[in-house]
Amino acid sequence: MGTDGDYGFAADGEGPAHVVELAPFHLDATGVTNEQFNAFVNATAYRTESERFGWSFVFFGHLNAAQVARSVRATVLGSEWWYRVEGASWRHPEGPGSNIKQRWQHPVVQVSWRDAQAYATWAGKRLPTEAEWECAARGGLVQQRFPWGDELEPGGKHAMNVWQGTFPTRNTEADGHYGPAPAKCYKANAYGLYQMTGNVWEWCWDWFEAGAYLKSSRSNPTGPATGERRVMRGGSYLCHASYCNRYRTDARSSNTPDSATTNLGFRCARDE
Repeated sequence: MGTDGDYGFAADGEGPAHVVELAPFHLDATGVTNEQFNAFVNATAYRTESERFGWSFVFFGHLNAAQVARSVRATVLGSEWWYRVEGASWRHPEGPGSNIKQRWQHPVVQVSWRDAQAYATWAGKRLPTEAEWECAARGGLVQQRFPWGDELEPGGKHAMNVWQGTFPTRNTEADGHYGPAPAKCYKANAYGLYQMTGNVWEWCWDWFEAGAYLKSSRSNPTGPATGERRVMRGGSYLCHASYCNRYRTDARSSNTPDSATTNLGFRCARDE
């Protein structure tokens, strides 16, 4: 688990590389889809945090001028490509005027860690630990950057959905996608898991701490006991080598548990 490579981000605490032992577990083959999340909401009348807040974050490239004028209230300092959009939620990922009618098999987005946890509990599952996620993403490979090996585009072919071009202003869509792709897209890794890197970030159980690897348990680590941010893994369609080289099996990031965006989803695990 982790890496000693120089291609990552020291502030994320990606190293040192270390051995972890895990009990057997199951992991969903794909991220939870809009269709699956819709079934949960219909069964429980659950309201996501974004719906209760009345707004969420949307990538500016997914908004037209009318949407910006009508719904945008603020941008994120230092990451001005993120707009605070009134009315954005999992049903309306880009805000009013958007919907998921043609996206039932896409991963659900605009869900917070707490929303993901609520779904997992309803489904009789749980969120994977960070160690479980990385083990699954690697697909049995040892210290390789991606679920298929070390080459970003094996054989010159796109193997995941990430930003192509100049971020954040120009996406050539060379991989066929400008936003999220269907959850079961590209080739699965050796464990039969789809889109473990790229597409949308995935929530994990653990609290985030940059120095977690220096003191974590070798056996079934579950992360720090407390924290302010939860771990996210896998990168997303907005990741690009120029600023966010985190679409790797060993990369890690984090967000506050109430955060939701157009590039953040989850998948579930359960014990053997």
